[in-house]
Amino acid sequence: MSTATLPDKSGHFGKFGGMFVPETLMTPLLDLEAAYIAARKDPAFQEELDDLLMNFCGRPTPLYFAERLTEKLGGAKIYFKREDLLHTGAHKINNAIGQILLAKRLGKKRIIAETGAGQHGVATATVCARFGMECRVYMGSVDMERQSLNVARMRLMGAEVVGVTAGQATLKEAVNEAMRDWVASVENTHYILGSALGAHPFPMMVRDFHRVIGLEAREQILAKEGRLPDLLVACVGGGSNAIGLFHPFLEDTEVRMMGVEAGGDGIIPERHAARFQGGKLGVLQGTKTWLLADDDGQIELTHSVSAGLDYAAIGPEHAYLQDVGRAEYDYATDDEALKAFKEISSIEGILPALETSHGLAYVLKTAGKMSKDEIIICNMSGRGDKDVETAAKYLL
Repeated sequence: MSTATLPDKSGHFGKFGGMFVPETLMTPLLDLEAAYIAARKDPAFQEELDDLLMNFCGRPTPLYFAERLTEKLGGAKIYFKREDLLHTGAHKINNAIGQILLAKRLGKKRIIAETGAGQHGVATATVCARFGMECRVYMGSVDMERQSLNVARMRLMGAEVVGVTAGQATLKEAVNEAMRDWVASVENTHYILGSALGAHPFPMMVRDFHRVIGLEAREQILAKEGRLPDLLVACVGGGSNAIGLFHPFLEDTEVRMMGVEAGGDGIIPERHAARFQGGKLGVLQGTKTWLLADDDGQIELTHSVSAGLDYAAIGPEHAYLQDVGRAEYDYATDDEALKAFKEISSIEGILPALETSHGLAYVLKTAGKMSKDEIIICNMSGRGDKDVETAAKYLL
């Protein structure tokens, strides 16, 4: 499982990935790939990126030992990788910073993005403000209502937030509108895609900008425990935070990896977003991957209490890792995620995002069954300030 060979030159992870886009987008995607590969080899680009990650974003983030949770569950030692402590409150800023530097390199002056939970939108608005670029963010009207705090944050930083009312009015529809905009404005616009999804080179590029999560976690756990963890856990929507944590450990086959999808109301058609639970191979918004569709190939409606996991497809590298058996994927229901939200808040004094709470729900179910000399790292992908009103409806 060499990290140097995936994806291949055509952007495939095995049978997944690729570039399934209109002809008008092929040239900009190829230009973006060339610019990224050149930037990756340029010490000046990496130096500027590292400086911004440290002094603007707040890296490195701590690896925190959840002592009280570990004691309560009575099993494995539990560590949180604290991406929630980053500027803007989630891991999304890692990728947004990297891509804004690429946009500057390409001479683009206008930035567009899609967002579900709003964290990627906030991260994009943040980097656009930092670099003085025009910013438009597409967001489903349903998500705008349940994530109104993040809408206000984006607008305060000068971004135009465009509500999308088509279809289910959530993340999938926001991506559709962003892609339509990009087709029409590609000469002066860069699309900062927010997850390890879409056409090549986005899954590779987004993964690489988030690898810092796993690289830091690896170094930190070796310093704290003198060995690698037994289990990595992360929530998975598109899968950017999870692939960022997993990727630097891929060749360490003794380290298990668990991605946790949104089980919604249970695995009932159109009431969940767990793509590996009854999903199928198909193409959506530029990439071939596992997705939720009916027998006619029409994309099914999805549901999750967390706006960021409410998406019908999963990143192609995750589809590949599941296919070859290197990573495992489970799901947590809305009720389990809400329980984890309250549990972690009251035991550890940390409000996790509802997305993150899906991964934490798996930890709550699993840690007590493991031995005390085993180690779990769970990615605390974002903080839950944005979700307090939603959680309070159910929990208070």
